[in-house]
Amino acid sequence: MRHPAFVVLCLGGAVALSACQKSSDAQVQRALKDVNVIDETNLNDVMMTVADPNEAVAYFTRALQQNPDRIDLMRGLARSLTRAQKPTEAAQVWRQAVAHKDATPEDRVMLADALIRSNQWPEAKAELNQIPPTHETFDRYRLEAMIADSDKNWKKADSFYETAAGLTTTPAGVLNNWGFSKLTRGDAAGAEKLFTEALTYDPNLFTAKNNLVLARAAQRKYDLPVVRMTQVERAELLYSMALAAIKQGDVSVGKSLLNQAIETHPQHFEAAVRSLQALDANVKT
Repeated sequence: MRHPAFVVLCLGGAVALSACQKSSDAQVQRALKDVNVIDETNLNDVMMTVADPNEAVAYFTRALQQNPDRIDLMRGLARSLTRAQKPTEAAQVWRQAVAHKDATPEDRVMLADALIRSNQWPEAKAELNQIPPTHETFDRYRLEAMIADSDKNWKKADSFYETAAGLTTTPAGVLNNWGFSKLTRGDAAGAEKLFTEALTYDPNLFTAKNNLVLARAAQRKYDLPVVRMTQVERAELLYSMALAAIKQGDVSVGKSLLNQAIETHPQHFEAAVRSLQALDANVKT
């Protein structure tokens, strides 16, 4: 007589066990899904930053083909194309991202960046003009400064460069660009100050060192600035200074600097040797 109750109890236990098992399986699946999302996010970050650019392009291209509506993969592909020196293709992908329902003003900033890199200045300016003034970021003002530079609107360019420099903890690059802008306008002294400031933030930025030498040479300061440099860099900076001196008509100074560059370089400095030979040939003729 007790058997039916026992059967009912057993069945009840089996149902409960089945429900627990299903709940447990669901929890496991959710946990695995969370882990996969974390792993994928980490992999995406690696691909966008340290992976080979062409490998990153291939990775994001495959991922986007499988998930064509994911804006994070569009961004990853566009950034990877930029790293792979393919700004025109990057701009096309950024346009897709800008048209996405989850697009942000920063996506349009990045589109403008890709357009500038592909020498599409009017298009870049048009995109920046569509960004609300409340979107105040380093990249936005860095690009605004470059656009103002291209329009030779120096007052606006200076304002944007100053704002951009204040929005980052690593302003060496934008200070170098600002200095180069000043140099192209003929303000060599102002450029010298900005290149010097850039090197206080990044003492290894050779572009700023070279530009600093050119700014000083434009003022006929033909001695090397007191900045950190390797022996090879010293030779290359002497070479740049020599060419600037020759271009300004200070031929004897330029020749002396070429000789110093050749003597300073730890290997054979072919470019400086050729320049010196050409200079000597012109003097003889």
